[in-house]
Amino acid sequence: MPEEPNATPPAQSQPYPGRSDRMSPQPRDEMRDYEGRGLLRDKRTLITGGDSGIGRAVAVAFAKEGADVAIAYLSEHEDANHTRKLVEAAGRRCVLLPGDLGDADHCLSVVEQAVAELGGLDVVVNNVAYQAPVKSLEELTDEQWEHTFAVNIHSYFRVTKAALPHLREGGAIVNTSSVNGLRGNKSLIDYAATKGAINAFTQSMAQNLLERGIRVNAVAPGPVWTPLIPATMPEGRVDEFGKQAPMKRAADPDEIAPSYVFFAAGRLSSYYSGEILAPIGPADAGVTIRDLRNRGPGQT
Repeated sequence: MPEEPNATPPAQSQPYPGRSDRMSPQPRDEMRDYEGRGLLRDKRTLITGGDSGIGRAVAVAFAKEGADVAIAYLSEHEDANHTRKLVEAAGRRCVLLPGDLGDADHCLSVVEQAVAELGGLDVVVNNVAYQAPVKSLEELTDEQWEHTFAVNIHSYFRVTKAALPHLREGGAIVNTSSVNGLRGNKSLIDYAATKGAINAFTQSMAQNLLERGIRVNAVAPGPVWTPLIPATMPEGRVDEFGKQAPMKRAADPDEIAPSYVFFAAGRLSSYYSGEILAPIGPADAGVTIRDLRNRGPGQT
């Protein structure tokens, strides 16, 4: 039987960037019940922020679909090694690439290392993210603004640019956005701005790469229970996390990862490029991406 989704979490906190094994309840991010069909057989993939959360679930799902995986992450070595074991248990290779993707040189380095270790590159998942809530624009420092942009959008630009010489026709790029990039968020001003930039970057690159046969899409979830939440949100707000979503709870990463398989697998999505898929729970009939900005706040 599939595991039941987690309920609203209790109040908790932990140091940034956070660890999965310190979360309560534990996030469902191992794709235990997922059965692959060879949709990504022998595809070579790079996933940034692949150690935990959505990135871990995507890495395992890709492996179960037959892909080898390189995961770039900051410093969460225990989480990264656990993800590696899950990928290897699915019979595929997993390369670990630690370091700060807010650094321009490291973005180039992770692509070069992934290509060298995997023998090439077919799919890129830009997923790494940073957030830190503020009460007002006056509280938002220049340093935080620049760091959020460096991690959340500059790394997407730099990793994508470095990867393009290695991607061939049929390649795919999947970017992680957020519903906050579609409607903003009063306490995540810089984060929401970067997610809006990711949406525009996704749609622009989809047009730019059309003739090269490389598809570019984005997944823009609502609230998702990942280590970023207890590591960046005030403890008193964590126990409210997800209540504003239509399902009255946050998603687990396992519930979001199949969207990435869909966009990465040409067999499923060969006619999709420049799309922004927003898994936020049930929407009213006729609701469009443009309508999402009118919904309540959420974080991923």
